[in-house]
Amino acid sequence: MTNYDHSQCALTMQGLRHALLVVNGKWKLQIIVALSSGTRHFRALERSVPGISTKVLAKELKDLEAHQFITRTVHPGPPVLVEYHVLPYARTLDPVIEVLKVWGMQHQQRLDAGAGEAK
Repeated sequence: MTNYDHSQCALTMQGLRHALLVVNGKWKLQIIVALSSGTRHFRALERSVPGISTKVLAKELKDLEAHQFITRTVHPGPPVLVEYHVLPYARTLDPVIEVLKVWGMQHQQRLDAGAGEAK
């Protein structure tokens, strides 16, 4: 491996580490996608992301807010309403989400085709 190859590899790894620290796990991108259609209250958002627990959703929303992908607005009550919406910066993930969506669908089709061959 040349020094150029090594430095390119190191840069790639560094970029991947930074990206994965922000959008790691199975929930963050799903939350961003759910919020892409507009502002949502906490419970509506919880219903939009099947399988997520209340505790995990609250944690992931705090992380996304800290990374400036979403904003949280509290409307005093009673009852107190909390709304979330994506910030323009979250739109920088749109191409990443699209590529992952296409790849995920192709991968599932490949697995489904392979399952038929295994029988």
